[in-house]
Amino acid sequence: MYLSLATFYQGWGSHQKHLVQALAPLTSEELAYSAIPGWSVGRIAAHIIAARVWWFHVRMGEGSMELAAMEHWDGAAQPARRAEELVSGLDLTWHMLESALARWTPADLEYVFPTRSDDPTERTRQWIIWHTLEHDIHHTGELSCILGMNGLPSVELE
Repeated sequence: MYLSLATFYQGWGSHQKHLVQALAPLTSEELAYSAIPGWSVGRIAAHIIAARVWWFHVRMGEGSMELAAMEHWDGAAQPARRAEELVSGLDLTWHMLESALARWTPADLEYVFPTRSDDPTERTRQWIIWHTLEHDIHHTGELSCILGMNGLPSVELE
């Protein structure tokens, strides 16, 4: 019997849907709201996208080359992204994640990615998946707080 990891990570898809729903209607002014200097709603969303690209595309080789440009979307010198760009980035990276989770099995969690010059620690696939998921959750919480502080609907979670 084939058992994919998608079975274990079903809630991540709902999380993605609610994150996109919260960001899609935001104006450029609303995306600029922040709780601390330099980390606006838009930059945090871009950071979620960049981290997904780093861990799944760069580190594990998943997804297409069109994702590579998004790896640095969260840089301080990067232009502010419109809601449409952020939603597109979230959707593209989600399809990469979803495809990988559907293909991988529990045995694939044990695979160890060797050290690299830009990541000197061996990482298991399990660690990378968990880290990416908890990173999404953590920063979505930040987005929710900032949106709520400014009277906007926060990311609805089930």
